[in-house]
Amino acid sequence: MRRKFASCAIEIDKNGSKNGKDVQLFPVGEFAARDGRPGPGKVWRMTERAARSVMDLAARRKNDFLIDYEHQTLSAKENGREAPAAGWFSKLEWRPDKGLYAADVIWTAAAQARIDAGEYRYISPVFSYGADGTVLELLMAGLTNNPAIDGMDAVAAATFSIAREGEEEQMEALLKLLGLPEDADIDAVTEAVTALKEALAAAEAKTAAAKMEVPDPAKYAPVAALTGLRDEVAALRSQIQATEVGGIVAAALSDGRLLPAMEGWARDLGAKDIASLKAYIDKAQPIAALTGTQTGGKAPAGGDGALSDEALAVCKQMGVKPDDYKKTLNAA
Repeated sequence: MRRKFASCAIEIDKNGSKNGKDVQLFPVGEFAARDGRPGPGKVWRMTERAARSVMDLAARRKNDFLIDYEHQTLSAKENGREAPAAGWFSKLEWRPDKGLYAADVIWTAAAQARIDAGEYRYISPVFSYGADGTVLELLMAGLTNNPAIDGMDAVAAATFSIAREGEEEQMEALLKLLGLPEDADIDAVTEAVTALKEALAAAEAKTAAAKMEVPDPAKYAPVAALTGLRDEVAALRSQIQATEVGGIVAAALSDGRLLPAMEGWARDLGAKDIASLKAYIDKAQPIAALTGTQTGGKAPAGGDGALSDEALAVCKQMGVKPDDYKKTLNAA
């Protein structure tokens, strides 16, 4: 429920008070100011139910309610004037036929004298109210001589007006900034502001952590040195891999798992993916005919190019035409 703030002025009923210390704050029923507030077709309301709620909130307060002069407490920061107290009270009473009262008001000597002298006649409570005009909470009160409506009983001559100019507009601006609807209540505003504060704290903590993580150049090697070291490691790794590939290929050639014509292919494969080369060699079957020949499966030097019986046996075992095999040997 959207809260707004107002003040009302009610004539102090010195004769109607049961002990001279009770002051009527709100009359029973509906009220509207002569200047049209709270708005066209709108009124303020004080019911017994509303009074009980206001009394419950008052009972939870630790400090007494203040009564000042002409609501100077609300304007002190703007005009720089003092805001002396006229009185104090803490207890509220509901009287079905009259309204809500401040009981056992303690007036200052100066205020009591001015009331007795007729210098001040009205009490003006400051309160918050909901969208339907129902009084929600009592905030404070003030002595005043400026009632805003006429024609009501002296005891209940009341008027309601906004306590501070611009307060409603400020509230609307705040709700807009927070992205809240126009009827948002004070709890929603508090929740939104709390969420913003938490988000700000998290962002500040993240920024502080990022600042702490900035590397110290003195503790780290230059980029050029790291690049050179990386290149040296890569070259050493390549050299080690080439040596390992050479050993694998030599062993496979010696036991017939690789043909001499396949040596170049095997070395290229090992340079790119030594794991694949190892897998191939592990699955390859040694060709006994190659290991048993004096020429290692090659055509004899100075011969006419005719294949030996052992070479022909290899061709038969591998399903290779003798002419194709001969071309492979010559290419090697």
